[in-house]
Amino acid sequence: MSVSFLYKADPVRGRIWAEVFARQAPHVDFRIWPDIGDPGAVRYMAAWEPPENLATRFPNLQVLFSTGAGVDQFDLPSLPADLAVVRMVEPGIVNGMVEYVCWAVLSQHRDMPDYRRKQFSGRWEPRPVVPAAKRRVGVLGLGSLGQAVLKQLRSFGFDCAAWSRSRHEVEGVQCHAGAEELPAFLARTDILICLLPLTAATRGLLNASLFASLPAGAGLIHVGRGPQLVEADLLAALDSGQLSHAVLDVCEPEPLPPGHLFWLHPKIWLTPHIASMTQAASAAEVLLDNLARFERGEAMTGLVDRQLGY
Repeated sequence: MSVSFLYKADPVRGRIWAEVFARQAPHVDFRIWPDIGDPGAVRYMAAWEPPENLATRFPNLQVLFSTGAGVDQFDLPSLPADLAVVRMVEPGIVNGMVEYVCWAVLSQHRDMPDYRRKQFSGRWEPRPVVPAAKRRVGVLGLGSLGQAVLKQLRSFGFDCAAWSRSRHEVEGVQCHAGAEELPAFLARTDILICLLPLTAATRGLLNASLFASLPAGAGLIHVGRGPQLVEADLLAALDSGQLSHAVLDVCEPEPLPPGHLFWLHPKIWLTPHIASMTQAASAAEVLLDNLARFERGEAMTGLVDRQLGY
């Protein structure tokens, strides 16, 4: 029986994947949804939103790849228990996130939101420049994205710390772990970056209690997932001055409806979930490397722990 790989996402990117597969894995029957061919031959699938009833529709499916960095869009409990689920880890996603977060951190560090507001009111009011070494940056999440972001921020001289669910050690970074160490991490953070995956434990994490634990006037950069943010609590923290500014790349829902308070809020910069995007060609190459790992019986990069949700 032939082996099929089914792609179910943006068809424009799918055609780029097809070219990469044709060059590097011509033995694999690459198909783009809805052209599924023989469903019994589909051993691998890459999707943003997989079709329903995977077990019955594709009885021989062995690996489900996410075309994005997260898998919170998957209903993990409904997937077959023996199906391997793999998130996308590729250079385009990492590099894009590093660029976006550094732009956002540097903007807040150098008071650009305040200068932008003053520009509109015709006010020429310089502020003292704070050295990067005096600015404490904290990252929630120490996965591949968090570690790459911290490496670049350290090159600017920022005082960097991170928090994660489990213990990590990163050179030059104050690492905190577990619920008991979260308050100390927040108390030393002037600019907070959320890079956590969406799980039951992180849903609603960015709330009034967390904001109150930050130093007064702290900044927020949210590039995790929309449901992690309690919108009313953010607005209250901005209006009270507990937070000075927020850069939001993710919201709930997406896109935000017309008239939403975030659109015109003077202390919010909003972008439409563009902090990082999968680059089609390099994503296909990374995935082919994972396929080779799987066929050799080796661990795949980005393999999801169903219990943790990432």
